Amino acid sequence: MPLKERDKPWIFRTYAGHSTAADSNRLYRTNLAKGQTGLSVAFDLPTQTGYDPDHALSRGEVGKVGVPIAHLGDMRRLFDGIPLEKMNTSMTINATAPWLLALYAAAADEQGADRKGLQGTTQNDIIKEYLSRGTYVFPPAPSMRLTTDVIAWTYREMPKWNPMNVCSYHLQEAGATPVQELAFALATAVAVLDGMKASGAIPAAEFPEAVSRISFFVNAGMRFVTEICKMRAFTRLWDEICETRYGVADPKFRRFRYGVQVNSLGLTEPQPENNVYRILIEMLAVTLSRDARARAVQLPAWNEALGLPRPWDQQWSLRMQQILAYETDLLDYADIFAGSKEIEAKVEALCAEARDELARIDAMGGAVAAVESSYMKQKLVESNSKRLEGIEAGDQVVVGVNRFLETEPSPLTGGDGSILTVPEHVEAEAIEGLKAWRAGRDELAVRRALTELKAAAAEGRNIMEPSIACAKAGVTTGEWGETLRIVFGEYRAPTGVGRAQRDAGGDLAAVRSAVERVSGRLGRRLKFLVGKPGLDGHSNGAEQIAVRARDCGMEVVYEGIRLTPAQIVNAALEEGVHVVGLSILSGSHLALVRDVMERMRASGLEDVPVVVGGIIPPEDERALKAMGVAAVYTPKNFQLTDIMADVVRIVEAGEARAA
Repeated sequence: MPLKERDKPWIFRTYAGHSTAADSNRLYRTNLAKGQTGLSVAFDLPTQTGYDPDHALSRGEVGKVGVPIAHLGDMRRLFDGIPLEKMNTSMTINATAPWLLALYAAAADEQGADRKGLQGTTQNDIIKEYLSRGTYVFPPAPSMRLTTDVIAWTYREMPKWNPMNVCSYHLQEAGATPVQELAFALATAVAVLDGMKASGAIPAAEFPEAVSRISFFVNAGMRFVTEICKMRAFTRLWDEICETRYGVADPKFRRFRYGVQVNSLGLTEPQPENNVYRILIEMLAVTLSRDARARAVQLPAWNEALGLPRPWDQQWSLRMQQILAYETDLLDYADIFAGSKEIEAKVEALCAEARDELARIDAMGGAVAAVESSYMKQKLVESNSKRLEGIEAGDQVVVGVNRFLETEPSPLTGGDGSILTVPEHVEAEAIEGLKAWRAGRDELAVRRALTELKAAAAEGRNIMEPSIACAKAGVTTGEWGETLRIVFGEYRAPTGVGRAQRDAGGDLAAVRSAVERVSGRLGRRLKFLVGKPGLDGHSNGAEQIAVRARDCGMEVVYEGIRLTPAQIVNAALEEGVHVVGLSILSGSHLALVRDVMERMRASGLEDVPVVVGGIIPPEDERALKAMGVAAVYTPKNFQLTDIMADVVRIVEAGEARAA
């Protein structure tokens, strides 16, 4: 039976931001004019990890995967002409979420907006950063405290704001199974709410309402029926947790509220036009079931496996949402899966397995303990290994990648401007702008504000108001980050590689034999350094390369994410490695690889071959090889064992030349 009144559509978003605040502002206003109903802001890696554009670790990263926001002036430009009181703004920010929310609140104050009317979301899920995306800064305990500060402050000051998106999206990107996505995300929510309750920052009688402001950000993959059932399982399990663990009696406060970006991991570089169908199918998984429908949807562009999407590419994804919402009868009916025996059986099976996994994590002491012990990270590395082995073996079909490879040349990917690139001058201009900002501010006011921020952090007081005061005084992102680093320290999360267990998928015997042969000629075990220079925290590829190299018999040096080129070259020198592999997915490969190559030559390591992996356009691949890079691997090179064989051949050829 049709509904008496048609449902309202979800919020339409595209995830966007790059180059400069002014460029991103133009893009936002254009997208809003095309019918987008909410903003989803992507920040660059220095902003996400609390560095200014002129920091050594920011080299090559400024404006690449998002917009650089170094101070209040940048935030003003980002939202120029966009009334924040009328906008629903999602900000993908985690370790520095209090700071970016402080800048947002300061910008809204300048616009004359009522804070109590501001609507939107700060992602603010630090646990998944330790597991998948890598933009953590501080150790788990103070990071969880900062999350609590944001929740408590927004509850009082910005009651319509969602202070946290429990983010299972990146768990799936890191290889999580549906059960792991359910359990790890819900365990994160429990850890945050337990900490919130223990803090006493919100009166017990008002705690259920605070629970209702916790939202989720999920992923949807290609296993269409499973994804529908996963979302229905999420709603059921969250309702149970809210009622039984926290005593939330009002059903509306137990509602599972979530936004979604569908799977970017599954987008393919070969035959990228096929990604349009993948994106549509994945969107259906989170919109068809009325009882578990997303509140907001943002879709990747069809060509994101190739590079940054152009405005036209983002428009294509926006139109996909609008056609489903306005041209079909989807919003006219009640839940079309209610009463289905198949759906109910699958939902309950997922719930049962997720409850068991939640109990295991709870017995360990909760999500933070499961991070610190590397349990969750290890499980994700194992799951991702199995996923990749299935693709390599052909058991998991990916059209255009391991089956149906024959193709016509695509008219969509040819010619100049087929993907968007960030000009090299953006970084230099950001640094000059930062210098001008510092020169024009009141340094005494800045020092006072930072002193108060440091005191609040050290004394355990809520840091939101001191952070807003810092924003208004002209403090920069790097200064805010450095102040809290002094108080809390920095953290390096476990890689999960050392303990990850996997079956030897595929035939490794030939590669193992080659490793033994070459190691014999070298006089010691072939040693492979896997490095992640810069601020790119997407470590999945590096982890899988490290695991496969180890399983092929190589000695592997992998120290995790966020290393400077100098640190990588120093490790290569000290460890006496035979080959260096660099993994860079942020688009910063040219600047970072150039730096590494120059430092290796200066250190006498010019005979040590360097291989590079990432999302690298053909013209950049040619430039990297002109620098002396021995091989470049992109997402189309999905056969990891073949990559290992290639690496061994490169080392062997170099050894033969040296002999």
